[in-house]
Amino acid sequence: MRALDRLLQGWRIRAAARWIPVGASVLDVGCFQGELFETLRGRLGPSVGMDPLAAPREAAGYRILRTTFSGSLPFDDQTFDAVVMLAALEHIVDKVPLARECRRVLRPGGRAVLTVPSPVADRVIELLVAVHILDGMSLDQHHGFHPGLTPGIFLPHGFRLEHHSRFQLGLNNLFVFRAAGDVPVTVPAADDRRASPP
Repeated sequence: MRALDRLLQGWRIRAAARWIPVGASVLDVGCFQGELFETLRGRLGPSVGMDPLAAPREAAGYRILRTTFSGSLPFDDQTFDAVVMLAALEHIVDKVPLARECRRVLRPGGRAVLTVPSPVADRVIELLVAVHILDGMSLDQHHGFHPGLTPGIFLPHGFRLEHHSRFQLGLNNLFVFRAAGDVPVTVPAADDRRASPP
C-alpha cells in the first residue's frame, strides 16, 4: 500500500469508528491486515477479521482469518455487536446472502457499518493508479456497484438505515444499518457524526 492508500484507509476507519460502541465485539469483513483493530486497540471486545488477502494471526483482542465470503459466515447466531465492511461490499458478488448473514450474526440492536465508494471514485482511482500515486487495491473487483443500491440490499433483512453520509470529498459513502431489536446502542454525539478527516 502506498501512503495515499493508507491515508484513505485511515479516513474510512475513523468514519466507521464513531458508530462502533466501546467494548463491542466486531466482525470486520474485508479487514485487509486488521488495521481497524489496531486503530481501535483496547476499545473493542473480542473481534474477528476476515479477508482473502490477510495474513492469518491471533493478536490481543482479535483474530484474523484468511478467507472469502462464500454464502455463509462461519459464526454462531448473535455473536457480534457490529459488522464492519470498509470498501468491501462492492467486491462481493453475492451481496444479498451477505446482508442476511450479517443480520444473523449480529445481536439485536447491533450495527452494520459500511463504506461504499461512488462510481466517480473508480475513475479517480484509475487515474491515480496510472500515475503511481495509489495502488487502488482490487479495483477490477468493484463489479460496477452503485452505492445507491446498498439500502435495498440490507433493509429487507431486518435492518433499518440509521445513518447515511458522503465523505472523502463526496467520493465515498458511509452507511450505518441497525439490526432489529430493543438492545440500546450508544449513538455518537451530533457533532461527531461527520465522516471527515481529522
